[in-house]
Amino acid sequence: MDSFGSNAGAGGQIDPQMQHFIEAETQKQRFQQLVHGLTDTCWEKCMDRPSTKLDGRTETCFVNCVERFIDTSNFVLNRLQSKAGTGELH
Repeated sequence: MDSFGSNAGAGGQIDPQMQHFIEAETQKQRFQQLVHGLTDTCWEKCMDRPSTKLDGRTETCFVNCVERFIDTSNFVLNRLQSKAGTGELH
């Protein structure tokens, strides 16, 4: 361990377990940000006035909003993967 408490060796190598942990935590953070953004977007779009119960129209709006978001995310992901496969992303 160096003076800063890291496990990096002389070559600057990071412990594979630590790297895996960091990657997993980063992925969790991205997912939480995505959910938060989706919640904000759908809330603003669908919620006219807060109440103790969702009416059918509002519930349908939330369901459609989430489904369109998922569809769009999948489309973008698939498009990026196809471009990466053909080398168009450079």
